Amino acid sequence: MDTEAQHPERDRTSPSDETAGERSRSARVRGAARRGRLPISGRTAALIGAACAVFLLLFSHFVVQPFLIPSTSMQPALQVGDRVLVNKLAYRFGEQPRRGDVVVFDGTGSFVREGPRENPVSAAARWVGSGLGLAEPSDTDFVKRVVGVGGDRVTCCGKGGRVEVNGVPVDEPYLYRGDSPSKVAFDIVVPRGALWVMGDHRAKSRDSRDHLGEPGGGMVPVDKVVGRADWIGWPAGRWQSLAETDAFARVPEPDATRAHARGGRG
Repeated sequence: MDTEAQHPERDRTSPSDETAGERSRSARVRGAARRGRLPISGRTAALIGAACAVFLLLFSHFVVQPFLIPSTSMQPALQVGDRVLVNKLAYRFGEQPRRGDVVVFDGTGSFVREGPRENPVSAAARWVGSGLGLAEPSDTDFVKRVVGVGGDRVTCCGKGGRVEVNGVPVDEPYLYRGDSPSKVAFDIVVPRGALWVMGDHRAKSRDSRDHLGEPGGGMVPVDKVVGRADWIGWPAGRWQSLAETDAFARVPEPDATRAHARGGRG
């Protein structure tokens, strides 16, 4: 019979070893903190990513939205593949679109007819993609330059083959080189609350001129304007603001034009 006292097996890790391990872990955490690389779990990273995506979507919905340029209609100012940043607050507080502004608008009812409703899932996917500037815009979204505002009389082509607004010929330095102001003759008065818009690459742009004989006459309701294109945000080599134009600086307001005409007849 074994009479030797049985001792329970001791933990092979001594207290001093545990203390050293804790110190080592603390040192690693402090070192990571100093380097700005504290460990983040996968779940935390996913939550942060989701929060950032929601913030970007809300920001693009209410403040600034990226808009992918899909065509050559606004060359040379905008190239295919540019992502412009559309200022959605530009016309929110009583400000109205001005002649020369580059605007993004919903052409439903003016440039395109009402179509069948899109599948809700694909519509949501498109909304997310366009909100982040990753997908092409909807077929009903357009980007053009404002040439006439409510009350303006816009004609083409007048003296020197130029567009005239309220009787004043307009020099348009933003036109695509080699393009004429218009090969389509027109003489229209813009209704109040509407816009007459044209592309800068007139030979490649389907704009208000192409809808003259349709309901609405090519006019875009102001309340269909999404916002003003103020900056090019991508690609990086084209980061810049869209230059304002003084092409319409000499154009009188329509009320002043009519008052002058009445005075002349007297």
